[in-house]
Amino acid sequence: MKVLVTRPAAQAHEWVQALRGHGVQAQALPLIEIAPPANLAAVQEAWRSLPRYALAVFVSPNAVEQFFAARPDGALWPRDLRAASPGPGTDLVLDRVGLAPALRVQPAADAPQFDSESLWQVLRHHDWRGGEVLIVRSNSGREWLAQRLAEAGARVDFVSAYERRAPRLAEDGRALLREAIQKPRQHLWFFSSSESVDHLESLGSEVLAAPPDWSGAQALATHPRIASRARRLGMGSVTECAPRLDAVVRSIQSFAP
Repeated sequence: MKVLVTRPAAQAHEWVQALRGHGVQAQALPLIEIAPPANLAAVQEAWRSLPRYALAVFVSPNAVEQFFAARPDGALWPRDLRAASPGPGTDLVLDRVGLAPALRVQPAADAPQFDSESLWQVLRHHDWRGGEVLIVRSNSGREWLAQRLAEAGARVDFVSAYERRAPRLAEDGRALLREAIQKPRQHLWFFSSSESVDHLESLGSEVLAAPPDWSGAQALATHPRIASRARRLGMGSVTECAPRLDAVVRSIQSFAP
């Protein structure tokens, strides 16, 4: 059985290598394309404004990578500014760009999910009255977390550090997609975003020139909302698991014939 990793290209290839290291036949089929921000000047202005913030929230690994890629010459991360993330994948990238562990905030390692709700359980104990928070994201997202922070007294700003869009599949990607649709029991979809399921729905209809029958498809989803989206698409077998490598490998093994 071939596991199709649908994350954006950079993260998909990292996951493919990690899964292959555990004996999983994995292949990247990115269903989200990452593009630079439409307004680079806004990202650079956010860098210059960092000293006034009490917290910067990065919604994903791509948020970290794209925000730091847009850093203006001479701009430095403020020595006391904390950076929050919804889970270990984003926290790892914060570590790679040089943020010290004392500055990084994320949900507890045993949190049931790595998402805004779990991150809020950590942040809610802080006094946010009069504080300013920057949320670094793509075009949208994390409104729920922003609302909780605002209710606690914080002023919340957003900056779009990148854009997410449907991928333009090359012929090998289209062939892999067609094969996965036609041979569903030989493939397992690995989803980490509801948006990737949205894009799969449209791309599947495009490559077959008709809406596919997803009833035989198998999927692994790293959050209940993603699993719900896959079920609404019509996928016959959808399993939820934590987005940790060990948990993903165990779940994949449960699909093996």
